[in-house]
Amino acid sequence: MCLHDHDAVSPAPPSALTRRNVLAGAAVLAGVTATGIAAAAPAAADGAPSAAAPTGRRHPVAPTPVVIDGGTLVDPLTGHVVEDAVVVLRDGAVLAAGTRDATRRAVRAVGSSARIVEASGRWVLPGLVDVHVHANALADVRALVRAGATSVRSGSSSFYQDVAMRDLPAWAPGLAPRMRAAGLFVSPDLGDSVLADPDLAPLAAVKGGVRSLEDLAYLTRVNVSRGVDVVKTRANPRAGLAEQDPRELVYDREQLHAVVRAAGSRPVLCHAYSEEGIDGAVRAGVRSIEHGVFVGDATIAEMARRGTYFTPTLAAITGMIGSSNPVLDGRGRAYTPVLQAAVREAHARGVTVVAGTDSFGTDVDPIGSEVRLLGEAGLSPLEALRAATTYAARLLGTPRAGRLVPGAYADAVVVDADPLATAAAAEQVRVVVAQGVVVRQD
Repeated sequence: MCLHDHDAVSPAPPSALTRRNVLAGAAVLAGVTATGIAAAAPAAADGAPSAAAPTGRRHPVAPTPVVIDGGTLVDPLTGHVVEDAVVVLRDGAVLAAGTRDATRRAVRAVGSSARIVEASGRWVLPGLVDVHVHANALADVRALVRAGATSVRSGSSSFYQDVAMRDLPAWAPGLAPRMRAAGLFVSPDLGDSVLADPDLAPLAAVKGGVRSLEDLAYLTRVNVSRGVDVVKTRANPRAGLAEQDPRELVYDREQLHAVVRAAGSRPVLCHAYSEEGIDGAVRAGVRSIEHGVFVGDATIAEMARRGTYFTPTLAAITGMIGSSNPVLDGRGRAYTPVLQAAVREAHARGVTVVAGTDSFGTDVDPIGSEVRLLGEAGLSPLEALRAATTYAARLLGTPRAGRLVPGAYADAVVVDADPLATAAAAEQVRVVVAQGVVVRQD
């Protein structure tokens, strides 16, 4: 039962003003200021005049056209390859991609002003998509994009920093990946995040945390009012904290359904480990299950029926192996084979598996490493690549990501090995192009 009045915050500022102030504060916390962008943009954007917003321009200056020349172009959707291919990027989109004959007119159109990226002897892929990250600062998103993730989905931030950073690609191309923002974690204990927003004040004094259906719906609606693209909640505690039991139930099906219902059209991603927690989340209508180690057979069938996505975050689970904390080391060793088997079973039964690293801050697991781990779990190299391209783009609702075809996003990576021969190729990144800007060229 809800024992407090969510409408008792008085006097309440106009909602538009509140949102503007909240996100302005989040931007400052994230380092998204004129000074911060100016300091970061030259290195990230290869000298392109991309930090246009702080100068007062109404629109950013378009990046220099880029021609990726001579590599083997791979289309993850079809598995088709074009050897000695050319990819032409202009105005934030793919102008042409394919054989030299097919792209000749586009190459002439960009002329001598284009930057040439030599890719002979290498493979050209669309920019990779990481569907589970935690980015709270400008340095975090810079690390993500340089590691090859040109599109990401936030797994929540502490003070709406992800919402504040979401528009960076529009104003400072190359500085950050395209982002689907989750805002605050819908979880019992908000901690200091309750200070992020005056509309959260009614939740500060709730005894026992945010657990009632009314409180869960209220917190979700506050998130939605701040402009989140997705909502993140949980069924279980964290595996990465030794003092927590990741199989304990935090929210049941009814509670999770309250979140899904309040989120409206926003998809909900759910942190879940236990069989009961995962099943409750799936039947509550979440869009994707994150981690999902102990998913059961009946739940896998329900995920396939509903089209629920599975983000196993293998990098996060295997990363516990070798921890100085024996509890975490033990979990990593015990959970890894169970999760690998779950990935194989879910994929075999028609569940779409997508790639997410659960990277936090600047401690980034390259998304290519997650592709490799999916391959080690049993996916074919092409299916592992799709998990970080076409399948991930579908989950994020960004059909222009995940392929290099005319009109697609001007996001690309160049790798040293054949990604159709080995999933490990995706972590052998030499070049990253984000929003038409070369942000990394080894």
